[in-house]
Amino acid sequence: MPDHRDLNHDLDVFATDPLAGAGLPLWLPAGSVIRDELERLARDLAHADGCVGVHTPVLGKRALFEQSGHWAKFEDDMFPSMRLGEEEVVLRPANCPHHALVYSARSHSYRELPIRLNELAPMFRAERSGVLSGLTRVRQISLDDTHVFCRPDQAGEEAARGLRAALEAQRILGLPVHHVRLSLRDGSDAWLGSREQWEATQDALREAALEVLVGHDLPLVEAAGEAAFYGPKLDLQVVDARGHEETIATVQVDFNQPERFDLTYHGEDGGRHRVVMIHRGTVGSMERVTAALLERYDGRLPLWLAPVQVAVLPVSEQQDASARGLVDALRAEGVRVELAPEDSLGARIRECRRRRVTVLAVVGAREAADGAAQVTDVASGFRAVVPMRQLVERVVAARDHRRPLTDWA
Repeated sequence: MPDHRDLNHDLDVFATDPLAGAGLPLWLPAGSVIRDELERLARDLAHADGCVGVHTPVLGKRALFEQSGHWAKFEDDMFPSMRLGEEEVVLRPANCPHHALVYSARSHSYRELPIRLNELAPMFRAERSGVLSGLTRVRQISLDDTHVFCRPDQAGEEAARGLRAALEAQRILGLPVHHVRLSLRDGSDAWLGSREQWEATQDALREAALEVLVGHDLPLVEAAGEAAFYGPKLDLQVVDARGHEETIATVQVDFNQPERFDLTYHGEDGGRHRVVMIHRGTVGSMERVTAALLERYDGRLPLWLAPVQVAVLPVSEQQDASARGLVDALRAEGVRVELAPEDSLGARIRECRRRRVTVLAVVGAREAADGAAQVTDVASGFRAVVPMRQLVERVVAARDHRRPLTDWA
């Protein structure tokens, strides 16, 4: 499998610079396109799944993370606090404390729940220099993050909903999931919450996962000791060509935050009841997912993700007007298209292939006369003469539905 850092030499997705700092990649224009499309996918999935968007600050008082438990548990992985007058502020290592504050900003009735708060926001980890690597290990992580606040009787269905959304994201991205892992506590006492809480929640997650995985050719693998310290979780596991296993999305139940922030709802009986908090990742972190996609597709991304979706190549100067007409028609539909008129046709095709352009549209004398283009979808091997109007329609349909061009042929 290729390494995304090697592919980056041809694709110019990101850059690093000592003045910016290690583990803080600079997203170049091509990388910004990929990231924008991933963020759009994350928002679309979140909204379709009943989530509402919020925006919260990347800084918080040290006291916030002391209350959440992050300071005690992860201080070594957090950036040092900064003094601002009489206060100490910290770059956040996670978004959940801020989302807990959003939930607690007003009271909630049992009839309002569940509430699903979504934010694609940066968080910061003080990774040591020796473990930093391209886009896979960085110090600023941009995470598609959802926190669900629900009643205990809703927790199983909310876990199932989160798992469905995560599997749908991986299907669209074309990242094959190897298995779903039910991450459980072990027999030690290094876990927050009572054993009764854990057993009931682990059973609910197991039932939810088995329900969702009907129809998916994916095993559910149970792993004692792999839970988060604050609750059990369902993890989507991928295995790369080197045999390295990694979590790409997760659904986690949290016993910790609701207790520490006294998160409650007004029940049907008029009393205050503790809310259940579920952490959900759907698309995942923009950095890690981009690296995984580049390696999965050898840099030649699906059309909807590609920085350059179509390159139009006139064979000679006599076809320039026809080629420009195709470029204008594609550009009017928001397609990312380039006109490549200079150099020999062979050299231009090789350059487009090196840069992993998704679709090549060559316009020769016959194609110009017929209002058509010789179209090649390099990844699928699709090659045909297609009327220009039809090509525009097919490219737009493939982009809008996040499907391969050949699905619309």
